[in-house]
Amino acid sequence: MKDSLVIIPTYNERENIRAIINRVMELTHPFDLLVIDDGSPDGTAEIVRDLQLSYPNRLYLETRQGKLGLGTAYIHGFHYALRHTYEYIFEMDADFSHNPNDLLQLYRACAIDGYDVAIGSRYIQGVNVVNWPMSRVLMSYFASAYVRLVTGMPIADTTAGFKCYRRKVLQTIQLDRIRFVGYAFQIEMKFLAYKFGFKIKEVPIIFTDRTKGVSKMSSGIFKEAVLGVMQMKINSYFRHFDRY
Repeated sequence: MKDSLVIIPTYNERENIRAIINRVMELTHPFDLLVIDDGSPDGTAEIVRDLQLSYPNRLYLETRQGKLGLGTAYIHGFHYALRHTYEYIFEMDADFSHNPNDLLQLYRACAIDGYDVAIGSRYIQGVNVVNWPMSRVLMSYFASAYVRLVTGMPIADTTAGFKCYRRKVLQTIQLDRIRFVGYAFQIEMKFLAYKFGFKIKEVPIIFTDRTKGVSKMSSGIFKEAVLGVMQMKINSYFRHFDRY
């Protein structure tokens, strides 16, 4: 059984990818790292291949043709992690909005404190967001409040994308039944973990908006996250959440 795998989806992250990989590799815990690149025309994958020479047997690359969505990238990575017998599987962005040092907090929450899912939370201790305009902070904060109201999840940051899962969570959730591909994917994964009764811990982090590269957020992505929640809740009434 292998220990920890960090999954980073990329599309045109040339300006960030080298630095984020080096930071993860320098941490005191030996995280392996898998980059899922959706055919970045800026050469992101080539940089990763170059760095693989410096980090043999720790840095991996999977390439796909075209932008296929954040959710499908993570599901691709989850299947990879399960095939390669990792116990702790992490989601993280490439743009330094998630501080690599906080991987250690997420790891401790699962590996030492015994939680099944650890969430890097922007809202568990007030609002910890840097460099976002107030309109986006309010949109994100009230979107989480809306999701809590509809789903009943006792999670402050329902749209967070910085997380650690124990492998048994991904084995139970039935990844091929995940419906959403954009940021609503993050909500659906938390909702399923909650419905299956897994122990979830929110770990406070400071989220810093990217300073390099271009954001992938769009109004369509946000619309999916908001409008799809009600359908997700309705569908849950027709599904059994038994753990075997």
